[in-house]
Amino acid sequence: MIKSKLLETKIDELLNKFFARRLETLQKLDLIKTLKRKNPYLYRAAGVGSAAEIVREILSAFISSSDETIFGNIFFEPLATWAAEQKASKDPNVKVNVGGAAGVDISIEDAVCYMALAVKSGTNVFNKQSRETQVQEFQALRSRLSKLNKRFDPIVGYCYGKKSQQKRKNSKFQEYAGQNFWELITDEENFYLRIISLMEKTPKLHAPKFRDEFNKAENRFVKEFLFHFSEKDGSIDWEKLAEMNSGRNNLLLASYIAEES
Repeated sequence: MIKSKLLETKIDELLNKFFARRLETLQKLDLIKTLKRKNPYLYRAAGVGSAAEIVREILSAFISSSDETIFGNIFFEPLATWAAEQKASKDPNVKVNVGGAAGVDISIEDAVCYMALAVKSGTNVFNKQSRETQVQEFQALRSRLSKLNKRFDPIVGYCYGKKSQQKRKNSKFQEYAGQNFWELITDEENFYLRIISLMEKTPKLHAPKFRDEFNKAENRFVKEFLFHFSEKDGSIDWEKLAEMNSGRNNLLLASYIAEES
């Protein structure tokens, strides 16, 4: 069992990196570039009438989507690797490696088995095409390792959520989710609970600064939105917004595209 103090230190380290990255991402967010990907017709159809409402929706949607990606990359995947290494450190016959092949994040190898793990955050990450790609990546690695004469276990691990442990019909890999995934790599039945119980202190330290930065971004975006897309009476200039978003010839959008290139 991994000692609580050691686990807490690792969790704090990864959470500090997570908050630093999400703060940096928020500070770099650009209103016009974000509006390019939004649906102005939906805002109009929903009866949105204020710049603040649009900006708040943009920021909230961005943070929700961005946080999921950042948390998976900065927290979940490194924690899973570290936890597997901690378990392996007690057995000299077990080796843990990071990556090593396309579609594989962690490999755990002993005398008889090579376990290839693709670590995902939640369970809703695959469509038909991406699932087939994952299968192909596992098959390519299986071919490369055939000379080892070891059992090859391709596994997709989901750091939260639930997934049936029964192997899918014609599936080329196993799937472990939530409690089952963390137990697989640590041998600890309640490791998934230990993670969340040790996440109390660090978020409280970072939350005020992030809220302050969020408020600054909201104020900055409202000011910029009104400058570009408001009438003299303060109402939204929907035609100008649609022109920027969907028109062929728009100088405002062209200037931003030029900056990107």
